[in-house]
Amino acid sequence: MGLGQRQKALEINLNHSIYGTFAEIGAGQEVARHFFRAGGAAGTIAKSISAYDMTMSDAIYGKEKTGRYVCEERLHKMLDIEYDMLVTRLTEVRSNETRFFAFADTVSAKSFKGTGENHGWIGVKFQHKPKSKPSQVIIHVSMLDAENIQQQEALGYIGVNLIYAAFYMAQDSEAFVASLMDGLTTSRIQIDMISVSGEAFKGVDSRLLCLELVKNKLCEAVIFDVDGHVLQASEVLYKKNVLVVRGGYRPPTNLSLDMLECGLRKFKLSMDTSERENIIVIPEISMSTLLDRGVVDNEDFLARVDLLSALGQKVLISNSETYSDLNMFFTKYAKKKIAFVMASYNLEEILNKTRYEGNRCGLGLIGSVGRLVEPNTKLYIYPARDSLDSAIQTIESMNVSDDLAFLLLYLKENQLIEDILDYNPEVISIWSRRVLKMIQDGALGWEKFVPASVAKTVKAKCLFGAKCEI
Repeated sequence: MGLGQRQKALEINLNHSIYGTFAEIGAGQEVARHFFRAGGAAGTIAKSISAYDMTMSDAIYGKEKTGRYVCEERLHKMLDIEYDMLVTRLTEVRSNETRFFAFADTVSAKSFKGTGENHGWIGVKFQHKPKSKPSQVIIHVSMLDAENIQQQEALGYIGVNLIYAAFYMAQDSEAFVASLMDGLTTSRIQIDMISVSGEAFKGVDSRLLCLELVKNKLCEAVIFDVDGHVLQASEVLYKKNVLVVRGGYRPPTNLSLDMLECGLRKFKLSMDTSERENIIVIPEISMSTLLDRGVVDNEDFLARVDLLSALGQKVLISNSETYSDLNMFFTKYAKKKIAFVMASYNLEEILNKTRYEGNRCGLGLIGSVGRLVEPNTKLYIYPARDSLDSAIQTIESMNVSDDLAFLLLYLKENQLIEDILDYNPEVISIWSRRVLKMIQDGALGWEKFVPASVAKTVKAKCLFGAKCEI
């Protein structure tokens, strides 16, 4: 347990080099209140503002094209305008030892009507040393408390934690992320996105901060775009049709790419023409596959993200242990069709009764399968073959116990599971672990089993123990 919010606020108030403004929209001035109540706030707070009225808010920060007030774009405007005003007006009159900052949040807290998502964008733009160029940290939170007053309290806590971490923990990723939840639990508030920039965070990768979120179970999942930027899950997935391929991607192979392409073709054919461009393809890596003897290898994690990015793919890292848990995550945000592309042996494992023995959630096989295919989810089954001379396994040839034959028939007859038929027979025997061993052993010819961009990146960056090209 770290310092309490009063202690953190007081420590900042007593640090005469830290001076700035607070701009809060949507849940009162909960963050500024902690600094006022701690004592000595005159040494820290230049201004505190709460632009509740939309017209007043637009007059100060301008209108958003989307018409939304709780969004990342709004937060950026708030931070930029408040920081620039502070520095412009006070640089000449403040000591050369001053580190200026602007804190802002725009939040949709629980209202009397009780409708809508309770979430918010929170950020700090600050100087890590006097006269330096500003650095910045932004987070997105989901507020889960049942009452407005509780959500306000949680927002105040996390705001103080964020300011304190920005000034005192910017170079310690693990401590930085952990400290954001001081005084809070994930049953009250969840952080699903962190993005940092500037000299204060030199050498700190936003992706690793987000990995810490998932690793510490502070959120369900995080998403990265093709440039490695952190995305906010609810915005990326909102009202999208989602195609998911779960894997280790160590490394992505020609088989991985064929599964994505075949699944996408089949998914498009299942929907109206108007929806075929409204699809997001998500390769997903579960946290359990990133663990090596209980420890996540950060470089290995970044390598997988980089390789999928080189293929033009977004990447999702999740805490979901099962396909059914993962489906619940996507269902919560996407609101449209969802499809999983999986190998036949994955479906075989899902229908293996022994894996549900001692299941803590108590769902059992039927409950888990129900959560996986409802309310609007399909499974596209890619054939599997262990080697070139072994049989190809499809839905028909899977090893399923006799008492589950009717369940399998039900899933097939209702088109909840479908075989992928247009696969590339030349790639179905490629296994990532075999390619990985070839790379690590320095064996010749592994390049033919992976996309050209993957081979190029692996050799250029010496990933997975590959010998670097000179």
